[in-house]
This record gives sequence, C-alpha cells and structure tokens, in this order.
Amino acid sequence: MKKISFLVVFLFSLNAFTQETEENMAKQTVLDFFKAFHAQDSVKMKKVVSSKVVLQSIGENRAGEITVRTEKFKDLIRYIVSIPDTLQFEEKLLSFDVKVDGSMANVWVPYEFWLNAEFHHCGVNSFQLFKEQSQWRIIYLIDTRRKDECKK
Repeated sequence: MKKISFLVVFLFSLNAFTQETEENMAKQTVLDFFKAFHAQDSVKMKKVVSSKVVLQSIGENRAGEITVRTEKFKDLIRYIVSIPDTLQFEEKLLSFDVKVDGSMANVWVPYEFWLNAEFHHCGVNSFQLFKEQSQWRIIYLIDTRRKDECKK
C-alpha cells in the first residue's frame, strides 16, 4: 500500500513539474518576443512567432467606437524597426497568467506603454501559443489599448 501511495504522489508531482516547466517555457517565449521588440530585432521577433501569426488590437477609433483592428505581422516588423533612436519606447509587462493544455498555451499579460519616459496607454496582451516540435511559437496576439482606467 505504501508503494502505491508513493507512486501516486510521485506521478502527481512529476505531472505538476512538467506543467510548470511548460508554463515557464511559454512565458519565456513571450519574454523573448518583447526583448526582441524593444531591441527592434526583427530576426529574433520572427523566431518566436508562427509564419501565420494573427495580430489584432481592440481599441477606440477616431469616432470613439470600440473596434477590432487586424494587422499584418510584416507591418508590425516594418514599424518597429523604423522607430528612430530619438524615440524611446517601453512596454512594461506587469504580470503573467499562463495556462497550458498539451500543445496550446495562453499567456495573459497586462501592460503599460511608455514613450520617452511618459505614460502613453495601457491594456492587456493575450498570446495564444502552439508548441511546434519542442518550441513554443506565438500564433495569435490580441491586445487592448486604453488611456483611462490604468494603474500608474
């Protein structure tokens, strides 16, 4: 009986460790994305995303309506690498909530966006990841953007 109890506890612990490791790996993929983003390194940004990545943003348009805007990843890359050195930008990641189920992960990341050390907007990034072979890749990113109701 003691052997069976030990085996059950051992298998449960192993599963919990594996889950935690996968969560850390998914989180690290998002961290790698932002490290490349801040360095304006398009090559490293491309390494952590799927070739078919989908990007969307939810925010207010000029008419004051909340809309969903879809962007092409190549346009994001072009924009990021074209930011001049005179403009300092930082997306401060506030926390991480990571969920993993097999080869799928979701990483929920509230953030604040700063331009030249001044607050610009806040929101949440929601990343969907797919584990391709042994590497997590971002397949979908949607974010919210707002200037009100932000904790600064």
